[in-house]
Amino acid sequence: MTTRLNPYLGFRGDARTAMEFYQGVFGGELTMSTFAEFGASDDPADKDQIMHSQLETPNGLTLMGADTPASMPLDVGNNVSVSLSGEDEAELTGYWDKLAVGAQNTMGLNKAPWGDTFGMLTDKFGINWMVNISG
Repeated sequence: MTTRLNPYLGFRGDARTAMEFYQGVFGGELTMSTFAEFGASDDPADKDQIMHSQLETPNGLTLMGADTPASMPLDVGNNVSVSLSGEDEAELTGYWDKLAVGAQNTMGLNKAPWGDTFGMLTDKFGINWMVNISG
């Protein structure tokens, strides 16, 4: 898989409905996983919420989204991140290291429950980034 750059949308409890709506708009294949499927939340209220969803369209568009757990802030209007993902660890780690200069680390680049290496940060310009390196 080549390195991919796409928007990642944050929701509060309505990621499933929103992503199904976007599938209706753009077409394509939609996959969704819940927090319970990955054992990624201790809060029972989060178990059926969407931890990750991905819409892939026939013409090459990619849109990702997830519900933001109640324990994390969500500011509507500031709930979009840029996602960098792929398999090339050196390339993606290099991007991470450069984006991290002057950034506010939200979550360091570490092994994630789903087996990949994942991190989130807000760069020095206030842009939210997610980096996922496939395991």
